[in-house]
Amino acid sequence: MQADMTLDERATASASRETSISGTPPATAPRVTIVMPCYNEEDGISRTLQRLHEQLHSLEPYELIVVDDGSTDSTARVLDAALAERPWARIMSHPRNRGYGAALKTGIRHAGSSLVVITDIDGTYPPERIPELVAAVDDADMVVGARTAPDATYPLVRKIPKLFLTAYASWIARQDIPDLNSGLRVFRREAVSRFLNILPDGFSFTTTLTLAMLTNGYRVRYIPVGYSPRLGRSKIRPVRDTLSFFQLVLRTGLYFAPLRVYGPVLVAMFAAFCVSLVYDVVVLRNLTDKTVLLMTLFINSTMFALLADMIDKRSS
Repeated sequence: MQADMTLDERATASASRETSISGTPPATAPRVTIVMPCYNEEDGISRTLQRLHEQLHSLEPYELIVVDDGSTDSTARVLDAALAERPWARIMSHPRNRGYGAALKTGIRHAGSSLVVITDIDGTYPPERIPELVAAVDDADMVVGARTAPDATYPLVRKIPKLFLTAYASWIARQDIPDLNSGLRVFRREAVSRFLNILPDGFSFTTTLTLAMLTNGYRVRYIPVGYSPRLGRSKIRPVRDTLSFFQLVLRTGLYFAPLRVYGPVLVAMFAAFCVSLVYDVVVLRNLTDKTVLLMTLFINSTMFALLADMIDKRSS
């Protein structure tokens, strides 16, 4: 029986064994499932959930899944109180902190709707925009709330590295990406489920998902939304997380668009070979080992890049 399960089904079964669940799925099939990861967010839970419920009447019946990712403060108690007697809500709990992406994957795998909304519980994203994003997914596979509206504010220490990372990711994806890692988005669960096993468990979940969808030809729309200062303490570590994001974008590019990543390197190698060859012929009048080595390196790297691209195309 275990051998007959797909990789995603085995991951779902494993995640279920490590996750405690309170609440029951809605009696009526929900139109949309809203997944909210939560880690040590006792300060903002009640206010955010109240705002969310006030703004989503047009989406009823909907389902809310809050994933408590091993919180060590009073988050669990506050969640129980905030969601008591609300049949549209379920709480899933990880026994230990597994990461932002891991919490999202748990919620997505347990979603009862084919449409999934992800958003944060810290009050940064405007819940009143969710119905608009859901409506826009009719002609798309994923709709992202891009933090490009005039009222979108976040620290300069995060804005500067994002400019470079977003430009590089846009080059890999061959199209403009207004917001690479927005945490407010709506997508078709079937499309995203294809990538769940390669999406990271950390904060780079949304970054990888964006590139995975774009480089595989899925329709992604961006709608400008606001962004407010968070309630409670931020979990982002600017320097370390920026380095991790850059590493992840590079790795994701190698996975989904290897020729876009290897291309500049191959061009540089070929240029170095040509310069060395001309110098050998014109000045030294002899073919040196350096030129032969550059030629060999260029040929081997080209074959490696083409092989990586072929593997990517075969697995698409």
